Amino acid sequence: MGLIKAAKNAVSSMMADGYKEYFYCTSLSNNVLMVKGQKQSAKGYDSNKGLDNIISNGSVVSINEGQCMLIVDQGKIVDFCAEAGEFVYDSSSEPSLFYGGLSKEFLKQTVDQFVRRTGFAGVPKDQRVYYINTKEIQNNLYGTPNPIAFHFVAKNTGFELETSIKCNGKYSFRIVNPLQFYINVAGNVADSYERNEELMGTMKAELLTVLPTALAKIGAEGILPSALPAHLTEIADYLKEELSPEWTEKRGIEVVSMTMSAPIVPQEDLDRINKWYDTAVLTNSQMAAARQTEAYTQALENMGNGGEDGQASSVNGAMGMMGMAMMQNMMNNGMGSMFGTPGQAQQPQMKPAGTVAEGAVLGWTCGCGKTDNRGKFCSECGLPKPALEGWTCSCGHVNQGKFCQECGRKKPEGAPLYKCDKCGWEPEDPTKPPKFCPECGDIFDDNDKI
Repeated sequence: MGLIKAAKNAVSSMMADGYKEYFYCTSLSNNVLMVKGQKQSAKGYDSNKGLDNIISNGSVVSINEGQCMLIVDQGKIVDFCAEAGEFVYDSSSEPSLFYGGLSKEFLKQTVDQFVRRTGFAGVPKDQRVYYINTKEIQNNLYGTPNPIAFHFVAKNTGFELETSIKCNGKYSFRIVNPLQFYINVAGNVADSYERNEELMGTMKAELLTVLPTALAKIGAEGILPSALPAHLTEIADYLKEELSPEWTEKRGIEVVSMTMSAPIVPQEDLDRINKWYDTAVLTNSQMAAARQTEAYTQALENMGNGGEDGQASSVNGAMGMMGMAMMQNMMNNGMGSMFGTPGQAQQPQMKPAGTVAEGAVLGWTCGCGKTDNRGKFCSECGLPKPALEGWTCSCGHVNQGKFCQECGRKKPEGAPLYKCDKCGWEPEDPTKPPKFCPECGDIFDDNDKI
């Protein structure tokens, strides 16, 4: 009971024989997954009158693109064809098994389970022709009624976020193994099998069950929740892998593509992501320098802005001056390497007019001319006290003389050398390290002495 390809001009002559039938199927819609073939007898004469479920030897079977035809005998598949064209049914030949565009890898195991027959004694009781829709079945809705877990890991910084998202969209699937679909899903239906609520409900529940696993693999690659719609191809591939046992191997169905609306993320988690992203930008030295410049410029603008009437107040002016001085000192000592060669800080634009006498407990003179300052900031303009050059005692006090002014220890032979204990960066002059390591941002302290 095999099929033989018919010549292009042979069908009309076959139909002229009143003892032959013609099996065909009109186009299958997106909702119809399988339908029983329609039978038409030549010249209006039914050669198997009263026996609609019997295929006469020599009957013609027509197959369109996007269809797979099955010949079923007593509920068992005995032959199939996935090639478009017209074929002659021969009850004395072996099954032909025209694979067409179907993958033999999907069908081989199923074909091996067939009970192949070359003929049967007596009159067959039930023979049917079924057509299965192998086109892409689109517009299948899915959505997460409850939030699902999403774990994000940033590869460059190690930042981790455990959050939950809600998402919805559409997916499409294709019947890639019509034999398994007939055996395990559609069965020996009397007329047609459509995309019903029971099947789609089961598939939706299974898809939502494995969706968190697919999203976890995406999150492990450093993809933010907001970027998920741009990675739907990868998500669909992960779903194929996870759904293969239930969909492909059991039902002969495979995910083709999917769409997704922007996921809904809790606001507190969005704030954490935005804060992390804002901080991560500063790991780039140029971006950090630009941010410092922006803050410095804003401080200068604030100096000239007073109340709502536009007049600058003395308080705002003093605060603005102090902020500008603090920003400049930080840029010169800790962040200067962002604008030049690493390890080389820019020289301060304002230098003190005088220095502190060695070993004396006196006030310090600011660059604005104010003398006898005793605090950490100038009492006149707000500039910070300049850092004194000298040697640092083990107690942490900076000294100019031969003995520590804080604990009395004697100055050690040779100045201490510094090397960052976090990343290993070394300043050009190891005896004069900056306040912060320009490579990793770590503070230089006693732990960095070598």
